[in-house]
Amino acid sequence: MTLALAGCVSTIDGKHTGGIPFVNDTVEGRYDRPMATVWKAAKATLASYGTITVENVAGNTLEAKLDKRTVWMAVEALTPGSARILVQVRTSGGGTDKTLANELDKQVAIRLATSNFTVTPVTPAAPVATTPATAPAH
Repeated sequence: MTLALAGCVSTIDGKHTGGIPFVNDTVEGRYDRPMATVWKAAKATLASYGTITVENVAGNTLEAKLDKRTVWMAVEALTPGSARILVQVRTSGGGTDKTLANELDKQVAIRLATSNFTVTPVTPAAPVATTPATAPAH
């Protein structure tokens, strides 16, 4: 059934990729910051989470690989002092990951709020070691 639904989907950078069409896979964030500042925050966020594979300065888009996902970000000026960011995430199987798209948008917002544009690799949290419960001594 999934193979029958698979097709070609548009990415926010104007290209196409394999995936399940007709599924909302894009998150939008609007910020009262100049486009250049939002661009720096978006770029630092992607570089911290994975590897930027395409940086299209003319089109204001970024593409990155994060684990087994492809992420696209587009930054657009709304006014000279405000911009919006579009974040699109697709899995290797063509599905969407809006949870990751929302997380990346949130991280851009945090970078803008703190003016932190440094790239610091994000590592997944280590699993918590569990110990068997012991019965209290009587």
